[in-house]
Amino acid sequence: MNSLEDLLGAVQGSSVREQIGQNLRADSSAVNSAIEIALPAIMGGLAQNSQTVSGAAGIDQALEKDHDGSLLESLSDYLQGGVPSPANANRQTDGSGILGHILGNASGPIAQEISKRTGLSAGQSANLLITLAPIVMAYLGKQKKQNDLDTGSLSDLIQKRAQQTQRGGNPILDLATSALDRDRDGSALDDLASMAADYFMK
Repeated sequence: MNSLEDLLGAVQGSSVREQIGQNLRADSSAVNSAIEIALPAIMGGLAQNSQTVSGAAGIDQALEKDHDGSLLESLSDYLQGGVPSPANANRQTDGSGILGHILGNASGPIAQEISKRTGLSAGQSANLLITLAPIVMAYLGKQKKQNDLDTGSLSDLIQKRAQQTQRGGNPILDLATSALDRDRDGSALDDLASMAADYFMK
């Protein structure tokens, strides 16, 4: 899942990608490259979290409460508002909040790495991550609703998507894992579970 077309389908994915490029006021090739890095990084964070029972349950509960997939039906309105900010976001569109609890301290380093690899500024890269996070959650919410996924099936879907990304190669995932290991115990799983519980269980 490296592109918006993978996530949303060819027509909607292309339209969303173009709108994001306009919002960021960035070169289309740089934006495309950044999306191909950012989407797997977000899904990789979710995949790490979903490996724990509490983390998987937290994601499932968040989708049930706040991310039913309906955002995908109004993406144009969502994106026409420009880069989402906490002041005008609800839980469905709170990209900063979602990122903070999925990626935590890794958000900054990942934005910096995207910037280095694509030529986008660090601010543009951060805003891209903020914009994409609610779209990823909406995608998962839609899959959960349409396919009546329970916690285990949802976790399997997230893991499958992340594995597809890893086969394609994405060094950002190693950066995310390292940055997420807040207590330096060699594993990001406990740290992710703690961060996700703070956000998803509210």
